[in-house]
Amino acid sequence: MAQTLQHRHPNPGYAVDSNDPAKGLPSASVFSEKLLPDRQGVVSWKTLASVEPVKQGAKMVLRFNKEILDLDKQRVRVQGFILALEISQQEHKHFLITAVPPHCPFCLPAGPDAIIEVFAKKPVRYDLEPIVISGKLSVLRDDPSGVLYRLTEAEPVALGIK
Repeated sequence: MAQTLQHRHPNPGYAVDSNDPAKGLPSASVFSEKLLPDRQGVVSWKTLASVEPVKQGAKMVLRFNKEILDLDKQRVRVQGFILALEISQQEHKHFLITAVPPHCPFCLPAGPDAIIEVFAKKPVRYDLEPIVISGKLSVLRDDPSGVLYRLTEAEPVALGIK
């Protein structure tokens, strides 16, 4: 088995490649394309995932492409799954929206490029179904919590995408 794996992949440690679905598990942005339909006027998770780490001096920083930077401070629509920050409540003004459904109430289902921190105008009812939400997007270039995107003044546009 190791020989076969070694033959197909020069380094067995890289047998699973999240960037190449043919080689391994898909990234959250790729997987979300299977769960969430393309919707006109909704920013795709694939767009938000097009951020890359680059070395700047002695540290690594993130480089956001022009398409993402053009969304900064704009009112946008995104779709995804609610990840509650307070599991004891059914309605939330502060929560995360993710590209893929959470598999556990205490675990992040994806990396920072597939998660948006949301501050809603009014409480939004938690649901297992995906939602479309509108708000002012902030691209966070150096947030100490590791969050890349924040949506403020947010409100649901459509609940229960089918």
